Amino acid sequence: MQQIGLIGLAVMGENLALNIERNGFPIAVYNRSYAKTEALLSGRAKGKNVVGAKTPAELVAALARPRRIIVMVKAGDPVDAVIAELRPLLESGDILVDGGNSHFSDTDRRAAALDPTGIEFFGMGVSGGEEGALWGPSLMPGGDEATYRHLEPILTKIAAKADSGPCVTYVGRKSAGHFVKMVHNGIEYGDMQLIAESYDLMRHGLGLGAPEIARIFAEWNAGELQSFLIEITAKIVNFKDDRGGRRPLIDAIVDAAGQKGTGKWTTQAALDLGIAIPTITAAVDARIMSSQRATRLAAAKVYPPAPKPLARGKKAAIADIRAALYAAKICSYAQGFALLAAASKEFDYGVKLGEMARIWKGGCIIRAAFLDRIRQACERDPHLANLLLDRDFAKAVKARVESWRRTVHLGVKLGIALPAMAASLAYFDGFRRARTPANLIQGQRDFFGAHTYARLDRDGIFHTDWSSDHDDTRSRG
Repeated sequence: MQQIGLIGLAVMGENLALNIERNGFPIAVYNRSYAKTEALLSGRAKGKNVVGAKTPAELVAALARPRRIIVMVKAGDPVDAVIAELRPLLESGDILVDGGNSHFSDTDRRAAALDPTGIEFFGMGVSGGEEGALWGPSLMPGGDEATYRHLEPILTKIAAKADSGPCVTYVGRKSAGHFVKMVHNGIEYGDMQLIAESYDLMRHGLGLGAPEIARIFAEWNAGELQSFLIEITAKIVNFKDDRGGRRPLIDAIVDAAGQKGTGKWTTQAALDLGIAIPTITAAVDARIMSSQRATRLAAAKVYPPAPKPLARGKKAAIADIRAALYAAKICSYAQGFALLAAASKEFDYGVKLGEMARIWKGGCIIRAAFLDRIRQACERDPHLANLLLDRDFAKAVKARVESWRRTVHLGVKLGIALPAMAASLAYFDGFRRARTPANLIQGQRDFFGAHTYARLDRDGIFHTDWSSDHDDTRSRG
């Protein structure tokens, strides 16, 4: 009998199946089109302990109890369709794992629907792309903790390995796995946008050539900014276009960024939970604006750029950009982890923030040395309200804040948009204010809508007749 089953043999599913088999777990696979299953069996899986099933019933019959099945199909209706096919075939105690990028609310709905049957449903985030699926992804499973022990031996083996251990852990109850993966992707949006803005400043603000920018990113990757995204950026920016002479390939790529929805979901969830994540939201907005290319081209003719000369040398500006990128990155992660903490409390997930930083250290897209510092901050204070309050991160930000301000000012001066960099700075400046102008907003709300306000000098809820000639303040409540 095979120890685990997998449904969906697109690239991610096929690679994950091969990863599972390579690590010693006999696997049965099923795909809606059997031709794809046959191609796998006669090709990459030839001679391996992989059994192909022509029907869901054959797949289920090939598995040892409790049956463990990972579903790797497109999020949405396809997942529901697979569950509908499997439901009459499975029994109480069997385990069904959705490894796609499903919305966490769908995961809760599906788990509730399967609960009366005794079938255990897991939502599991899988990060690392095609290579990660094959050689070791970061895995974020959420569901019943006792049931997780039946998945743990397999997931621990197939996950990426970092110096702190396998990049998998029991994430939390209910839809915790898919919520955590969603926030991971939101942080990824912020990281990518911050790096792109840094590149934009160097390329179109400072006028640096692609080889020099590649060298700069490579240098940055050897220090505090070491990460997968910085590493690949150093390669991408000067990668030659084999169809266009010796120019960098990125100069030929259309500047309209795609998205699959997880960044938008992160922003929507943050709004629902009342958590400010302006850097991530700015990154989502930037992708939306990038897709409006025809309108931007028209606007570029109406408002042609008028660059101004640099007041400082390029070397100093590059140093500032590096410092600004790191400080803005701290703010972006602070926002993401604050959202995770709020969701864990609101939905009773039981997420351990330090563990999330640990399992993101390898395999996933946002893997970086920086995550060790987040894990250490969470270990120092398990109830840390915000990463910006950690002593080490506070020291790092304070040392870079002036470079950060100069970098944002440079972008404003040159007319180069830095939405994520500026949003991070605004978040920092708002976060550190003991008193904000929200008192004026409360006064405005009370004036036009009698929405009331609280006072600093006395208890109670108050309303004022702002149209009278004298202070006519009345307590309410």
